[in-house]
Amino acid sequence: MRKEGLFFLFLFLSMSGLRGQSVLGYWKTIDDVTDKPKSILEIYEEEDGLSARVVEILVDGRENALCVKCKGTRKNKLIRGMNVFEDLKKLDEYTYGEGEILDPETGKEYRVKIWIDPEKPDRLKVRGYIAFFFRTQTWTRVSP
Repeated sequence: MRKEGLFFLFLFLSMSGLRGQSVLGYWKTIDDVTDKPKSILEIYEEEDGLSARVVEILVDGRENALCVKCKGTRKNKLIRGMNVFEDLKKLDEYTYGEGEILDPETGKEYRVKIWIDPEKPDRLKVRGYIAFFFRTQTWTRVSP
């Protein structure tokens, strides 16, 4: 009987640890092709939902890169400081979406969904969609 109680206590504590994890904060983006770090983003909350801006570019020689392939008001603007997504809505306890994410390298925007990896709460899954096709990156939490 005591072992069962300890098991349920452990299960409750491990689940409550994940519940306390938030997508808010600083994240290192990792290129899903080269596995090399690309940038640091800050995910923050605004009135209409979650947004993410580029805080630092980690690729040598690209620190002051411009978004030359972007359209509209982002065209030829510094990537550092630029929002890559805005107004993501909470879909469930761990998932946000209903928005678009910008790839500053290509200037393209994709439908996006983000969620904390339940087995590794310091990992954020970021999935971009075009129709039925998708690509998922894993970002890692970093200190500010």
